[in-house]
Amino acid sequence: MRERIERWGYAAYERLLQRELSGTPSHVAVIMDGNRRYARKQGVETTQGHSEGAETTEAMLHWCDELDIDEVTLYTFSTENFDRPEEQREYIFDLVEEKLRNFADADRVHEAEVCIRAIGETEMLPERVRGAIDYAQRRTAQYDRLNLNVALAYGGRAELLGAARDIAEAVDAGELDPEDIDADTVERCLYEGPTCDVDLIVRTGGDERTSNFLPWHANGNEAATFFCTPYWPEFRKIDFLRAIRTYQNREASWRTTRARRAVSLVQAVEDAELSKARQVLGRFCDALPSKERAAVEDDIEPVAD
Repeated sequence: MRERIERWGYAAYERLLQRELSGTPSHVAVIMDGNRRYARKQGVETTQGHSEGAETTEAMLHWCDELDIDEVTLYTFSTENFDRPEEQREYIFDLVEEKLRNFADADRVHEAEVCIRAIGETEMLPERVRGAIDYAQRRTAQYDRLNLNVALAYGGRAELLGAARDIAEAVDAGELDPEDIDADTVERCLYEGPTCDVDLIVRTGGDERTSNFLPWHANGNEAATFFCTPYWPEFRKIDFLRAIRTYQNREASWRTTRARRAVSLVQAVEDAELSKARQVLGRFCDALPSKERAAVEDDIEPVAD
């Protein structure tokens, strides 16, 4: 009876969270932390923690498809992970190889038109993993409905350092004028994979840090972050919906902040420009949702006097 009540409560809360969502991020990046700690808590082998974590990954991709999220980047194996014991590394490599090939052949992946790509120093990986990467990328290259970036042998500093070296070499060779270097130049030198900036970073396992993950695409975009205590194998759909709600609330806060800045700008302009500025401000505020528009109405009133 208790389990039935808990299931009912879970389902009801999930429906409530989904009704509260008014928008979803385009690009979600996930740090899937806690597989080993979950295994220790359950008193099972570390390998089982990774296996159950892989099942959570499959479930999350299904949630992303349901919610029309365009892009997902998974922090699967960092450059620091090469320091782990060989037995752990080899098991993870075996699991990554198996899952990449399974994903590439899965009907669900093809029905959802998922494009799989690997980002990172992939040449550091065993040949069998590189073969699986190549297979998955070739099998899904024609799709673009949901982009799945699998970060393997990935490190954010290594990515930026590599980009800096490429740019320096181009300048030294006379192929690039230093005056022409801009954000687009840097982006062209980053790992091929993410098609847009990260809107939301999710990290499980209790740690509140982003661990050198996508510094250009996430930190540069001031992505929303959601840290939660469940280990990755325990991560549920309601946790994911909470993460999206965090993103949604942050976006609402940013819109309100921008509206208030617009008010301040109008208040600062000369009288000769005031009429035009009021028109711009009015159109800006009309585009806000009603709750956010109400949040700046008190600031707007003095401008209208």
